Amino acid sequence: MRKFFEKHKRKIIITLSVVGAIVIAGSIYIASGLPSLEELENPRPELATRLISIDGEVIDQYYIKNRTRVTIDKIPLTMINALIATEDKNFFDHWGVDAVRFLQAQVKNLLTFKMREGASTITQQLARNLYELKSHQENFLDKIVRKIREIITAVQIERTYTKKEILELYLNVAYFGRSAYGISAAAEIYFGKEPPQLSLAECATLVALLKGPAVYDPFNHAERAYQRRNTVLSQMLKYNFISQARFDSTRTIELKLRSVDELNTGIAPQFVEMIRQQLSKDPKLHGYDMYRDGLTIYTTLDSRMQRYANRAVMEHLKEYQKLFDSQWKWASNADVLAKEVDKAIKSSDEYQRAETVEARKSVFQRLISTPAFIDSVRKVAQTLEVGFIALDPRNGNILAMVGGNPYKNIKYGLNHVTQIHRQPGSTFKPFVYTVAIDNSYSPSFEILNQPVTVILADGTRWTPSNADGSVGGKMTLREGLAKSVNLITARLITQEIAPAKTVVEYAHRMGIHSDLPPYESLAMGTGEVTPLEIVSAYGVFANEGVFVEPNAVLRIEDKDGNVIEDSTAEMNEVLSKETAFIMTTMMEDVINYGTGAGVRRYFSYPTAGKTGTTQEYADAWFIGFTPNLVAGGWVGWDNKSIHFNNWDGQGARAVGPIWGRFMKYVYDDKDINMEVEYFLRPENVMADTICTLTKKRATEYCPEKNVEYFRKDHEPDLCDVHTSPFWNRRRESSTITY
Repeated sequence: MRKFFEKHKRKIIITLSVVGAIVIAGSIYIASGLPSLEELENPRPELATRLISIDGEVIDQYYIKNRTRVTIDKIPLTMINALIATEDKNFFDHWGVDAVRFLQAQVKNLLTFKMREGASTITQQLARNLYELKSHQENFLDKIVRKIREIITAVQIERTYTKKEILELYLNVAYFGRSAYGISAAAEIYFGKEPPQLSLAECATLVALLKGPAVYDPFNHAERAYQRRNTVLSQMLKYNFISQARFDSTRTIELKLRSVDELNTGIAPQFVEMIRQQLSKDPKLHGYDMYRDGLTIYTTLDSRMQRYANRAVMEHLKEYQKLFDSQWKWASNADVLAKEVDKAIKSSDEYQRAETVEARKSVFQRLISTPAFIDSVRKVAQTLEVGFIALDPRNGNILAMVGGNPYKNIKYGLNHVTQIHRQPGSTFKPFVYTVAIDNSYSPSFEILNQPVTVILADGTRWTPSNADGSVGGKMTLREGLAKSVNLITARLITQEIAPAKTVVEYAHRMGIHSDLPPYESLAMGTGEVTPLEIVSAYGVFANEGVFVEPNAVLRIEDKDGNVIEDSTAEMNEVLSKETAFIMTTMMEDVINYGTGAGVRRYFSYPTAGKTGTTQEYADAWFIGFTPNLVAGGWVGWDNKSIHFNNWDGQGARAVGPIWGRFMKYVYDDKDINMEVEYFLRPENVMADTICTLTKKRATEYCPEKNVEYFRKDHEPDLCDVHTSPFWNRRRESSTITY
């Protein structure tokens, strides 16, 4: 032996040196991929930021990895038992590695020369998931190295954490498919629940996903997911986690998953995106990452009302789209189609990818000659759009928002509540009347219903007319607003009863932030506004003259529950209670017998509001309110050249049914428990000054059966006609006398 060593001494030393170097290099290489002690003791998995509704539901999340931390005490015991029974039955008995199971697996791998059997314990899986030890593409050697790293890290994890802490960590980082990292995200995505609410069947379904999230996805592979879930239940029965009776009763339960539409876009995608845009500019959030730091954003949205808004919009648009499609003729609107096709081609991915002028011309010619492409452009162009919003007028909370056509199933797109500016038509008239009422004119003040011509500042002639072409006689302000008579409103603004500049001042004070033209044509709603600002401005009437800035966020907390930001409502008294109330009574008549009477098909509680329709029926509006809820919306098209050509395009028909359905659903919901309130008359407003009807109308509209339409404290003789030709009023400090 000594002679052999002496003879081959040099070779042996070289060989041992090479082997030693390989071992050292290999050790260094393996160690280089291991987490540091700091990382082991303070793991920092990326956490999603959650948005919580005012009724406690997670409405959406911002994330790179959709993960929300949840403590072990909020994880159902059935979830833990299902996990252990399926993934690691000896979890409480090993030190990070199940040696017997591991050796058995490696024998199979050596025989096949493939790493098919991992035999990873829960702790090893945690090591892989928490510290990202696995790469996307691994060869056989890579898998061996990764497995060694897993084992070393798993042992270190077992030395650092208790078994209970390991389970908590695992269930917060495990991947369940559909971008769901952790049990909290998975419970929300698949079942719309918080972890403590999960049933045994749901827990088993989630554990089943761990074997292969794509393979056992219950949305795409329901039967496969069902069978795998029952396999998990069988494992739980085998290891005595559930009884035979419970197994038998659970294995036949059908999967009840969350709505696919909600899964794809959420219940309020435009609301969520609006908040994201707002918070990205918030200086208080500098230093925080909304996609990684696990913030909790408590929003004003009521998930129940939001679903009712979605439902009301979808029900109406389903009928209304068919009506429009039956009337709209592309043959007589060829120029409109040509522009839509040109825009669609030039914004297409194929056209944008073309690098040369000739290539783009080729794409253009091919698409413009493709009937299927032209048909798709027609369909998209004539699809109705909608913007609908509901607020609490007392605190400005945005309770529901539908920013686009739900049938388009677009998560992020143009928000038709906050990002469009359209002419509001007659929904702007209340601002004109408010100026008159607030400056000594009575609702019973009479104005000629006669044509008027005005030379505008730009030299053009403005000659408004009534929608039905009628003229003649006199009409009170009350009836003029109820019937939305254009000439009455026009004369208010042209006769200096409500000067255009003053109307602009009032509108801005009440919450219209958009620029408004200080011209007489403003009386017809020619200034462009967003649905959000005009609906919130109507909240002034409901809130007794106080404007509250719309708000979407109540509070923001970091991952540990520390408050980062706490919002407070911005309030300003912009009208007297008396003016706000009298305007409300006038808008009640819009609903009781005027242009908005159609909503009474759906909603019979005390209500005020106004309809609006612009020229050529391009924009349709309806805004209505009760003392505790103001809601309204717009229906139209992104291309204003596409529109109805008849009365079907009126606001009462295009938007009124959405509002009516929404209000009915909300007030009928016993869980929401929306209190029915009445518009209360201030003490110094005399009852006879707010008589709502002429003598003829009193006979028609004031029978006993309709008494619920009127205010709670009206005297029995409310419907007697107020005979005084003028309403004598003077303002003494804050007191109004008659």
